[in-house]
Amino acid sequence: MSIKSDKWIRRMSLEHGMITPFEQGQVTSDENNKRISYGTSSYGYDVRCADEFKIFTNINSSIVDPKNFDPESFVDIKSDVCIIPPNSFCLARTVEYIKIPRNVLTICLGKSTYARCGIIVNVTPLEPEWEGHVTLEFSNTTPLPAKIYANEGVAQFLFFESDEECEVSYKDKKGKYQGQKGVTLPRMK
Repeated sequence: MSIKSDKWIRRMSLEHGMITPFEQGQVTSDENNKRISYGTSSYGYDVRCADEFKIFTNINSSIVDPKNFDPESFVDIKSDVCIIPPNSFCLARTVEYIKIPRNVLTICLGKSTYARCGIIVNVTPLEPEWEGHVTLEFSNTTPLPAKIYANEGVAQFLFFESDEECEVSYKDKKGKYQGQKGVTLPRMK
């Protein structure tokens, strides 16, 4: 198994639509715009957060139950920024729609800019032949409100190509999050 380079990421995105929309290089700050970078890096791709957020709230005194999830546990926000309350979390999604090849497993890590502010980005691995907008989980581990910026970099995807094709892909098993669009809450099959 090997990690894939910027050349491979560009080729797979431009020729096979692996990442849409796709930025061939790193988009960084300039004298007119401060921004958290996104786009292709040496051995990964920095994805952006869309402007759709679901902020966890306890106004209904719900219990968080992944088998019986109450959508009333979240407040929907559409904005260029999201303020996460102290010791809380929100869900968002990537701007990019991702299509993972059959012989690739993708791991996501949060960007250091957010990590250094106590904001943890969590994404489960993207399995072979999974596709969709990636649901992002942001945890604010601080006792202060924390800000997330839409349309800027939030996490880096690393692509690992196997030397052997898997027997059963996510698409083959008709995974419950296949083809998801928008911010997707927990589902039970």
